Amino acid sequence: MKLTEIAAPDFDLALTLDSGQVFHWENVDNGFVGTIGDEPVYAEQSGELLRVSSGCTELVRRYFALDHPLAEICASFPSDTTMNAAQHFCRGLRIIRQPKWECLATFIASTRKKVAHIRQISLALRNRFGDLRKIDKHVIYTFPSPRRLAQSSEQKLQECALGYRAKSLLATARLVSSGEANLGAWSTLSDVDLRARLGWLPGVGAKVANCVMLFAYGRLRCFPIDVWIERVLREKYFPRTKKITARGLREFSETFFGEHGGYAQQYLFHHTRMASRKSAASRDSSTALHSPRNDKRDTRMASRKREQTTKGLT
Repeated sequence: MKLTEIAAPDFDLALTLDSGQVFHWENVDNGFVGTIGDEPVYAEQSGELLRVSSGCTELVRRYFALDHPLAEICASFPSDTTMNAAQHFCRGLRIIRQPKWECLATFIASTRKKVAHIRQISLALRNRFGDLRKIDKHVIYTFPSPRRLAQSSEQKLQECALGYRAKSLLATARLVSSGEANLGAWSTLSDVDLRARLGWLPGVGAKVANCVMLFAYGRLRCFPIDVWIERVLREKYFPRTKKITARGLREFSETFFGEHGGYAQQYLFHHTRMASRKSAASRDSSTALHSPRNDKRDTRMASRKREQTTKGLT
């Protein structure tokens, strides 16, 4: 495969793709394969260089937001222990510019789901309803268009592990496909109006609307609040305030984290998620070492040793 080099300072490809904002890229060979819109793309990183499949240089630059002044963005974050730790851990993570429909549909499917489950749903939708693409020896599928999903059925969508979300995704796909919900035209709206329009769509609440505004519309001030972020805000920023409301957290985050709050949110989210994963792995390991089964085994071994010792003395 012919590759083209792109300068990519202050960028970490693997970190960005694993940060819970996009869900379909596959780790292959020395890099990753996925689609940007309908275009199949291979990308690998070596230091401050990206090597990408030929013919998609500008597409990749825009998608991975290599034009974002990351140093300036990070310098705008509030300086506190929690934010500083997240910033250090997430160095090189960028907010991806996702296709609007793909982002909207994926986050409708994400409600009350873990990242691994969202990934399974995204891949299932692609494999069943998307168009096949090949890049070198790799076969991948595009994200299905709103029209393709609009022509489907709730039952078929449920077979992609969507559960109750299938109804909302189908209804929204039909609104977008008919043109009643013009995602492209909404780009000119203010944040307030865009959030209201998105919130009108089936399956879109405050968190999903903010995710779509951040990841698809480039509204970098948007600060989505999910379970992870609410926990961080309550434990780290309001440890002595038990009665702060969800509205209070939203108002705080909109002002405290500033004009690049979306970046701050993504760093806090990924850092917290990875720390929790590491903690869980540590607990699992500790549990395995000190499980009742192991304790019983150790007791039996000790008993045998005592018996052997006793026999040797008699």
